[in-house]
Amino acid sequence: MHGTIDSAQSINEKAAQERAWSMPLAEIDVGNPELFRTDSFWPYFDRLRKEDPVHYCKDSMFGPYWSVTKYNDIMEIDTNHAVFSSASMLGGITIRDVDPELRRESFIAMDQPRHGAQRKTVAPMFTPTHLDQLAINIRKRSAECLDNLPKNEVFDWVDQVSIELTTQMLAVLFDFPWEDRRKLTRWSDVATTIPGPDGLVPTEEARMAELTECAAYFGKLWKERIDQPPRNDLLSMMAHAEATRDMDPKNFLGNLILLIVGGNDTTRNTMTGSLYALSKNPDQYRKLRENPALIDSFVPEVIRWQTPLAHMRRTALDDVEFRGKQIRKGDKVVMWYVSGNRDEEVIERPYEFIIDRARPRTHISFGFGIHRCVGMRLAELQLKIIWEEILKRFDNIEVVDEPKRVYSSFVKGYETLPVRIAG
Repeated sequence: MHGTIDSAQSINEKAAQERAWSMPLAEIDVGNPELFRTDSFWPYFDRLRKEDPVHYCKDSMFGPYWSVTKYNDIMEIDTNHAVFSSASMLGGITIRDVDPELRRESFIAMDQPRHGAQRKTVAPMFTPTHLDQLAINIRKRSAECLDNLPKNEVFDWVDQVSIELTTQMLAVLFDFPWEDRRKLTRWSDVATTIPGPDGLVPTEEARMAELTECAAYFGKLWKERIDQPPRNDLLSMMAHAEATRDMDPKNFLGNLILLIVGGNDTTRNTMTGSLYALSKNPDQYRKLRENPALIDSFVPEVIRWQTPLAHMRRTALDDVEFRGKQIRKGDKVVMWYVSGNRDEEVIERPYEFIIDRARPRTHISFGFGIHRCVGMRLAELQLKIIWEEILKRFDNIEVVDEPKRVYSSFVKGYETLPVRIAG
């Protein structure tokens, strides 16, 4: 089985290589979600880093955009908030433009000073002291989840482990009704999907109908939290903080979606990616089994290798020259984290998965500057604990087929990953 999969893969990789390096540079469109669904985008980024690291795509399904593909260039754009804006009113943080009527503000899609004030309200959730408390809960739930997995039969790791554990975590963070926790998964997926006949939702209107349901559900919880003394959950923190307690409905929904997607998609896809990476690199899996202390460097290496969000987007506030290119006011500038994490000028042997790298935290998956991921330590903690618990229980978790990947050039994720655990 694996031999057939691997030979099919190598044929596909060869075809992608040939196409990426032979087509006219101006025609390269790395934002095409189909490249991500088929995992065939890598050679296009290799070529852009080498030949045109700040690249203009004139025509795509998302309109014209600039691609920034090298690590240090991405860092420079990410930290230059005076020129490159995240504001939702200018288009926000993804390559896909949203209808101005449907735009939702969140603190990641805001510039200073409002960004800092709103971000600060949820930051206490991620302090070391609070993470120590959460760790107890995470370990208990990870153990229960793993102990209930079937033996000697194929099951979907994404559904039974990655989604289940990250959704449980979200429910804890929001103090969300436990029996309805899978609604959080659905809302997260709906928020980031590209509407279409084969997608999760057929139209933008269908998406908004579901997200309106999300806002209404959380609106009821919000009213309850306002009337109660402040508590240690994200909703209560926002309900009682000056910067967030009077948010308008779009800002309210925007921050909810940000926290749901941030807590769900990224950890869930890295949790799946961690097992997939080890299955592709059995020598590293063996190394981890023989020395579980390597989990501390394995976790950041997985986050780099997976890069759960492929990009972040900015909008130019002024005409600016960057690396010899003329970027115009209003232009869409896409920072490809997934490419920066394979930049051989910054990361040694970037295509290799090496769990004992000397500097595993040299990666760009969490972003830089004021928008650096507020929940990054929690994401690392969840991955660390799940793998500590896996290694206690199972000698090997076998990946039996290739994953089905998400049709998106923003969320770099998995829909399914079939696995088997020997009894």
